[in-house]
Amino acid sequence: MNNQFIVTAYFIYLPVVLGLTWYVAYTLFKNGLVFMRDIFNGREEIAVATNSLFKIGFYLLNIGFALYILKINNFLGNTQSTIEALSYKIGGFSIYLGVMLFFNLYMFFRGKRAAKQRQMEKLEWEKIHAANSGNAAQG
Repeated sequence: MNNQFIVTAYFIYLPVVLGLTWYVAYTLFKNGLVFMRDIFNGREEIAVATNSLFKIGFYLLNIGFALYILKINNFLGNTQSTIEALSYKIGGFSIYLGVMLFFNLYMFFRGKRAAKQRQMEKLEWEKIHAANSGNAAQG
């Protein structure tokens, strides 16, 4: 293998996947904070802390995967083969990143649904408790 093309491919691949990871994480967790506030009933401190922990996990998982798939097994003897190998690597990583994005969105919506369910149960309990308190006061 020609080391010049492989090293060049690595120098292109790493900034691209790190930039993609940063952009997706920045966008996801900036907007995900809205969901966290809703899930935690406006408790800002816990929403921000949880969002930050999820963001760190997202970075670790995605950067770890990008490094794990770093090795280029193709013969890179010219510019064309280098571009094709980079296309394959970056395209595959982009698909993986998209799957992770949708998984995180699913988790946000699931958390929101659970929070809404808890809120409905709390309101129902308060309604029953208020009805029982009213009946006890009359009796």
